[in-house]
Amino acid sequence: MRTTKQLSITIPLDMAEAISAKVSSGEYASESEVIRDGVRTLLARDEVVERWLRDEVVRTYDLLQKDRSRTLTVAEVRAALRQQRPVKRRKS
Repeated sequence: MRTTKQLSITIPLDMAEAISAKVSSGEYASESEVIRDGVRTLLARDEVVERWLRDEVVRTYDLLQKDRSRTLTVAEVRAALRQQRPVKRRKS
């Protein structure tokens, strides 16, 4: 059973040049290796984001649903931000 699949892709010229440069520099043996590494990096990033959403965001959301006393309104957040860094007014 085959473990790879051949694809035909179209990418912008600057990306194609960057891929070729990676191969030319000897960092990668082929354009396919560059693409595979890029996809692996994308999948790893997606996994980190999913884990953060599941472990941090959902947990924090659930905690705030149980205890609303720790939440702020939009106006309260804006006021707190203004105290940290005053808004500069544009000159007319």
